[in-house]
Amino acid sequence: MTRRAAITGYPVTHSRSPLIHTHWLAIHGIDGAYERIAVPPETADRFYRSLGEQGLVGCNVTVPNKEAAAAACATLDEAARAMGAANLLWVAEDGRVHGANTDGIGFLGNLDQMAPGWDGGLREAVVLGAGGAARAIVWALLSRGVKTVTIVNRTRAKAEDLCARFGSDSKAAGWGDLPDVLGTAGLLVNTTSLGMQGQPPLEIDLSPLPASALVTDAVYAPLQTPLLAAARARGNVAVDGLGMLLHQAVPAFERWFGVRPQVTDALRALLLADLGEAA
Repeated sequence: MTRRAAITGYPVTHSRSPLIHTHWLAIHGIDGAYERIAVPPETADRFYRSLGEQGLVGCNVTVPNKEAAAAACATLDEAARAMGAANLLWVAEDGRVHGANTDGIGFLGNLDQMAPGWDGGLREAVVLGAGGAARAIVWALLSRGVKTVTIVNRTRAKAEDLCARFGSDSKAAGWGDLPDVLGTAGLLVNTTSLGMQGQPPLEIDLSPLPASALVTDAVYAPLQTPLLAAARARGNVAVDGLGMLLHQAVPAFERWFGVRPQVTDALRALLLADLGEAA
């Protein structure tokens, strides 16, 4: 019997998750399917609570439904509990729906693959933005042992709200504080939409940033954002955001289909071709 999983959210038309999971299903010769299912927010709670009745073994969840999905679950993993959001759901044998959040795992997996040893001795990180992606990345960095994560947001109150979730190892700062906080950062992460195709560029002065700092962007369209280009031009190691999308999918596929897939050069090339980028 074909095992069905899906990407859910509203909208889901442009999700690239089906490319990833369909590739792995073919590689491993699994009788499975991965679909797109649009779930408007007003129907989200009912949909996720009755996930098994939809004929699905599980699903991924994207905006704006991650909080609703978490609320619908019987149990959540540590990450999903900490974030109050779930992006991976599965149906247990007893019919109960369980949830996890793999966004932080995806972030760490990307850096581990593209910049091995990046976290060795890392004490201070700066995260730009205070939305859902920032929430996952702050959790990931603190779980990896980074001593201080400074969350910088144009609306400082939102950064302070996020800090309240994570405690004294996180600090809030406003955009005007960037020159000071960049001066001691070993890692700079952009989680805002600035620099994304169709959005204004992220315009910040990187001159205070140490040359040894790693710079990464959660944005992957375009693959080389203005931030990454500026970082590379001044000699910083820079990592694009595509790998975060790829690595967050690994535990989902393993959960639904029983095989742990690999993030390979061939998979990355497949996504790059879909994005219209050269491999």
